[in-house]
Amino acid sequence: MKKVLVLGCTGSIGSQTIDICRNMNCEFEVCGVAAGKNADAVDRLCKEFNCKGTVFSRDGIAGIERLIKESHADIAVNGIAGAAGLEPSVLVLKNGIDLALANKETVVMAWHVVKDLARQHNCKIIPVDSEHSAIFNLTQKIGTENISELVITASGGPFRKFTDEQLKTVTVEDALKHPTWNMGPKITIDSASLANKGLEVIEAVRLFNFSPDKVKVVVHPQSLIHSLVRTKDGVLYAQISNPDMRHPIYGALVWPEYKENYLEPFDLASCTEMTFFAPRMDSFPLLPLAYQCARKSNSYTIAFNAANEVAVAAFLEKKCSFLQIAEVVSKTLEKDWTMVPDTLDKVYEADKAARKTAQGILAEIIK
Repeated sequence: MKKVLVLGCTGSIGSQTIDICRNMNCEFEVCGVAAGKNADAVDRLCKEFNCKGTVFSRDGIAGIERLIKESHADIAVNGIAGAAGLEPSVLVLKNGIDLALANKETVVMAWHVVKDLARQHNCKIIPVDSEHSAIFNLTQKIGTENISELVITASGGPFRKFTDEQLKTVTVEDALKHPTWNMGPKITIDSASLANKGLEVIEAVRLFNFSPDKVKVVVHPQSLIHSLVRTKDGVLYAQISNPDMRHPIYGALVWPEYKENYLEPFDLASCTEMTFFAPRMDSFPLLPLAYQCARKSNSYTIAFNAANEVAVAAFLEKKCSFLQIAEVVSKTLEKDWTMVPDTLDKVYEADKAARKTAQGILAEIIK
């Protein structure tokens, strides 16, 4: 039986991980849970699974560190949203525990640091994002050396068909109505702006060691194909499943095996259509900005993520407009972010500087 530590246990990824463990309790044992602030939910889960738990707002990072050490987990699922998920990822790897990673900021901010930690402590980083899970499995089967291009799919979010004029007046409530996925508010806004897809481009470049020019994005509203790879002979291979995050989570939990489970398989005969479109780069500028940051690397990816987090928080609080999110990020990236973040301290130094810059720009924009 595999012992599973769930970080971010009350969020979308964490809750679905718990669902898998409940339904497959002969395969998995929940050995620890952590949440940001919902102490009651953590207490209920600790009683249900007879495990240890911690609440970040009450116990701080020391609580998570203690939980990681005492849980004796075989694998940790990190479903914590935003930059707050980076340090828990580092602590998991330092303790030699395999990391099922849904926190893309870990890769966007500090890939070289966490990659080295995984190697030093002989543990694996297994992507849980549906797109990167798909690429991970396809590259494992086909071989990276045989692949010429990665193709990441995007749902297009709720504003795929909006005109540029309509985008000027969208509300928080509009942006939170994702047509396909049920996610937390921050990632839902990122999906609407295509910032999330931009972060995924950066993540794919780093996880699979491909140049940004070899990572493409295609809009696929049905969210049935989760990513594709193009082999050197020009042929595309796709990973297809229902839009259910339990598929990539389960895949990470059992990797490198493929096991039967309780999840509903995709019925190809019931599919009425699969459509694909090029992303509207001009209307959704956060995606091309992410490509620029992937090419420049250094601290530019950290600045992209930090500025976006600052702006999205302001949008959710109705302090700025939807289009001003990209404006804050773009103006933040005009600064010098060439510092190489080769240590965790430098990563946090760049993150802090970018947030301060973004906050100053935001204050100027909305005054």
